[in-house]
Amino acid sequence: MTMASPARPAPEELVTVIITTSPTPSAPSTELLEQIAASFRKHCASLIHCRVIVVLDTYDHVSKKPRLKKGHVTPDSAAKYADYKANAKRLILKEYSSTERPYGTGDLVKAQEKAEFGSGAAAYASQDNAVVMNITTTKDGRVTFVEPVQRLGFGLAVRSALRMTVTPYVWIQQHDWALVTDIPLGPLLQIMQQHKAPPSAEQEDKENNEILPEAVRPPVEYVCFPSIRMMEYATSDHVMLYPALRALTQLHKQNFTVQSESEDGTAVTSRVPLTPLFLWHDKPHLASTSHYLNQVFYSRIAIQRGAFIEDTVGHLARDEMKQGKWNRWACWLYYPDEGKHLCLRHLKGRTWRGVEAELAAKLEYMRLNGLDVNVQVPN
Repeated sequence: MTMASPARPAPEELVTVIITTSPTPSAPSTELLEQIAASFRKHCASLIHCRVIVVLDTYDHVSKKPRLKKGHVTPDSAAKYADYKANAKRLILKEYSSTERPYGTGDLVKAQEKAEFGSGAAAYASQDNAVVMNITTTKDGRVTFVEPVQRLGFGLAVRSALRMTVTPYVWIQQHDWALVTDIPLGPLLQIMQQHKAPPSAEQEDKENNEILPEAVRPPVEYVCFPSIRMMEYATSDHVMLYPALRALTQLHKQNFTVQSESEDGTAVTSRVPLTPLFLWHDKPHLASTSHYLNQVFYSRIAIQRGAFIEDTVGHLARDEMKQGKWNRWACWLYYPDEGKHLCLRHLKGRTWRGVEAELAAKLEYMRLNGLDVNVQVPN
């Protein structure tokens, strides 16, 4: 009798979605998050069935002129942000509720944690260097909200969520990027499980008890998805101007092949195109939880409060990759149609004011310039 192979875990059992959000001009509207959820349902439905951690970051200063990347908001934005957080919670609870039992306010359990950070500056010597975070989680652990009392910034927001993650993989999602094409999440997870980073440049093949060079089985620990600026990345100046990066691309760029079964038991072969990526990007990506914590957040001073990963550790990673140490980071870019296929659309969260406000501004511009403002307003 042939033994049936064990069932492969579903993507929602392996992945936690981490969403980071912060003050935006469109608050208290949740239109940005709604567009993300809609893109998940259309292009990668498993992401709506995963565990989710939402970091509702805050601001540092109230000032006349907004500088959202620096944590500066206007008095009007500050007043609206509390409502935005309440609206965002209701939206996420609705989106991630099961059809059998929707989440209610009674499902949330409260706790507190701290996000510590470090600095070599003498000015911080006498400070605790930790931000208190208020945590609320559904009793089944599937939905978690993180609300820091001080601004974390993207880097510490991600690290804080990673430390609460119980799944081996995470999907990192900023609040203003939407999917515009189907993402093969299941096959990507299979590839990542089969190509984990070895402790050295060589890795043991347990089936044949042989040592395989990295060129045969390159590690896959992080997969980013192409935005407009990353189209045809493998032949862009980001790669072609550097001999080491050109060589790594030529060596590793490939179609990975994975086998799976359809619902009726039919064998399915998937080919997933990936090319080496030479920067740890902040835009939506899939990554190993342990690799993230060990490689990016290797110490409490790896990321300062308010900093972005891409602007700090990301450039450290790129410098090491130029020296041939790409396998330490194991970063890849999903690369359908030789990089000509767009996967992400930027929703411009720092400037977009919401559908109604954008339409009002457009009509006012037309009025001031003597243009016909008798246009049909969409419902």
